[in-house]
Amino acid sequence: MIPTRTLTKQAATGALVGLALGDALGHPTEFDDVPSILATHGPWRRTALPEPATVTDDTQMTLALGRGIRTAMDSGLLTPARLVEPLRAEFVAWYHSPDNDRAPGRTCLTACRLLDGDRPWQEASRTDSKGCGADMRVAPVGLVPGLSEEQRSGAAQLQAALTHGHPTALAASDLTARAVYLLAQGAEPMGLVGRLRSYAYENSGRYPHRWLGDLWRYAGDASPEAYVRRGWDECLTALARVQDALRDPSPETDPCEATGDGWVAEEALATALHCFLLFPEEPVTALRRAACTRGDSDSLACLTGALAGAHLGAGAWPKEWSERIEYRSDLLSLGALWDV
Repeated sequence: MIPTRTLTKQAATGALVGLALGDALGHPTEFDDVPSILATHGPWRRTALPEPATVTDDTQMTLALGRGIRTAMDSGLLTPARLVEPLRAEFVAWYHSPDNDRAPGRTCLTACRLLDGDRPWQEASRTDSKGCGADMRVAPVGLVPGLSEEQRSGAAQLQAALTHGHPTALAASDLTARAVYLLAQGAEPMGLVGRLRSYAYENSGRYPHRWLGDLWRYAGDASPEAYVRRGWDECLTALARVQDALRDPSPETDPCEATGDGWVAEEALATALHCFLLFPEEPVTALRRAACTRGDSDSLACLTGALAGAHLGAGAWPKEWSERIEYRSDLLSLGALWDV
């Protein structure tokens, strides 16, 4: 039984602000190893939010997804037909934006360029890519109130598939949205990995035809079930690594050593969970740990912030940080829409 979310928690605002803060905190440390980060930025537990607190494509694409969902639901219940075109339009607008200058991922750039036209979206999807670009932006799907489990799962996988068509990218995005949803609704952090593993087992042979159409054919698998199973299996392996790491937690050790560097989807999910669950009641410390890693630090800290913010709400973040994060008004507008 998941406790009902309280009105005062503001889980959506907490998650959206948290992911942007993590993004900004990890932006300067991406591509550096831990010794270099420590030499430049000092002890990781005292890392300061950069000035100005600028974000990357992680937050930009999260906002694009959030706006797409909002537009889709303006005309009624969330369905694949209502969601595809608003998302496509938002992703293409992001691709052409002059603000798209934050070292965006190659897969997102290629797919969004191909989405700019009238070809079926499945032809634009990069079915060989399981980069974390789909996972880093999926948090809004876990925050929208009133969705059924089928809608949430389908929307998480569809938004991933528009760019990253590898089944592991789809499964990791589904699991991330599920984690954000569970935490926003009051689930206990220490039981989270077990819940996610159960969810993965339940869905491991389930292809969402209504949301993905014939995407599986573009990947060359023998059947839709074989296609999705590849993704769920890789995510189950990654979740097992998180459980193993937390049996003997080592906060001062780079989390990437146990759960992966986060450049690919299942590792981004695993290491963000790892960082969050090391410090479930210390959200700023969790962000700082995720930002001080050898891996994809902005995406890892972004996902960690979404998890911590969903768990603790808007009050998780220092006022002096949240007041100067880039895109603050956009983040708060979406949060206010979904906090009710």
